[in-house]
Amino acid sequence: RRLNILSRISDKSKCDSPVNFFQYTTVCENIPTFTRKENRKQILMTTSLFNNDDLNQLESKGITPEEAMRQVEALRYGFPYPNIIAPASLENGIMRLDEDDKSAYLLEWDRYLNSPNCNVVKFVPASGAASRMFKDLYNFLDADYNEPTTDAEKAFFAHLIRFAFYDSLNETCLRNAWRTVPKLVASKEYKTVVENLLYPKGLNYGNLPKGLLLFHLYGKETRTPTEEHLAEGALYERSGTRQVKVHFTVSPEHIEEFKNNIDKRQRFLEDEYCIRYEVSFSVQDSSTDTLALTPEGELFRLENGELLFRPGGHGALIRNLQETNADIVFIKNIDNVVPDFLKCDTIIYKKLIAGVLVKAREHIFNYLQLLEKPKVVHAQLMEIVDFLRDNFCIEISNIDLMEDKDLLELLRRKLDRPIRVCGMVRNQGEPGGGPFIIREADGSSSLQILESTQIDMSDPQKRAMFEQGSYFNPVDLVCSLRDYKGEPFNLESFVNPKTAFISEKSKDGRKLLALERPGLWNGAMDDWNTIFIEVPISTFAPVKTVNDLLRPEHQPCQS
Repeated sequence: RRLNILSRISDKSKCDSPVNFFQYTTVCENIPTFTRKENRKQILMTTSLFNNDDLNQLESKGITPEEAMRQVEALRYGFPYPNIIAPASLENGIMRLDEDDKSAYLLEWDRYLNSPNCNVVKFVPASGAASRMFKDLYNFLDADYNEPTTDAEKAFFAHLIRFAFYDSLNETCLRNAWRTVPKLVASKEYKTVVENLLYPKGLNYGNLPKGLLLFHLYGKETRTPTEEHLAEGALYERSGTRQVKVHFTVSPEHIEEFKNNIDKRQRFLEDEYCIRYEVSFSVQDSSTDTLALTPEGELFRLENGELLFRPGGHGALIRNLQETNADIVFIKNIDNVVPDFLKCDTIIYKKLIAGVLVKAREHIFNYLQLLEKPKVVHAQLMEIVDFLRDNFCIEISNIDLMEDKDLLELLRRKLDRPIRVCGMVRNQGEPGGGPFIIREADGSSSLQILESTQIDMSDPQKRAMFEQGSYFNPVDLVCSLRDYKGEPFNLESFVNPKTAFISEKSKDGRKLLALERPGLWNGAMDDWNTIFIEVPISTFAPVKTVNDLLRPEHQPCQS
């Protein structure tokens, strides 16, 4: 894909100076890396695009000028669409576990948890702001009417008492407005209630991350999603030494609040589940931030002349994942949690997909050890070919034309990679990514999670594949991060940079083009071995709007 701006930036008549024309045309030559012969061109291009202040700003963030140029080039050129073969389905690419399988895989996971080499971490991306949850309420505050009018506004106020944060909101209103929520509603001061929920003078929910909001009610007690993840982890990742490791990626300004939230509940949960937690935190490295461009393809600058940098998206967390130094890692979004009485399916299927991972990894490690032997016969190579096809949907092209030594090296490369097992739920209209089978550059096939923006909707055939997809990615992953020798993989070497995203955003009312790094479970795991497992919809209960907390899966048990 090429952005429309290419026609403008490659036209000399559109450039206001020879320097700009040189700057743009050298970018248009599409040179991803610079050889020694091109060093002079690189230097000229960089100095014409970035001034000294820009270079100092880049250095302060740990971003090299070469990386900055690659980002500019990516924003101007866009990225190719993947070559989709078909949406993954039960017939092709997605595994459904029968009862006998379930028993075996549960035993596999229990065996791993009680092994001396057990090193498992629950990894929770938790830096996302909750502001999008309250979009409807912000619109209400900006509206020229004062009473609930839309369906979302009416539902919020009609069921206000059912939210876990109701008592806290009531106390806040009494403190700030000298009246309780019922009295404010009775006097039709609805916006005062919302202001006390969202603004810093009140609960400040509009500025907090989701992980710190009150989601669930247990009698007179409440829990945040952060606490629910601790409780959940205790039920499926407890090691033989009764240790549970949970890692949260958070924004720097909220790390102390997360620590305070956990400190208040950690001892209670440890006594409740007879375990001990090891809780850790990390923040997104500023060197993973990305530049922004104007819609015309020029550097987006703030009023003070500085470059605008934006967070690189959750794909930047591949570094944080690497730094957990774990063997096996569960990954799940912060807002996908349920109360204790509904956790059963979640716990069972977390253990099941982990058991599938452990068993598949055992086979891979055995095969890699086999390939190290001096003599490997053709029949053994074909056994591995069948294993890759049946378990990872990897079809290798032109096998009949390959010498055994070449096939052996190819199989070694295909096997010696990180592994992930991903739960997939039936698509019920949720927005987001889904499972697909794609054709790789080497002619082989692979399983990938693609977002809608990665699919060429202008191609009727590709659009049909997207619309025919019957499964949805709930972000329910378990990953193996070490090789068959016990050494950690360098995860960044398995990222496909061509799967990054370009999105249209705005800053201070000005439109911009933003670059998001390959998604954590998309392009950042592009070169991994992947298995898709069907999991029930009961394991998926995201909270995208505040009114989602009114759904039965987020309400107290009624029995």
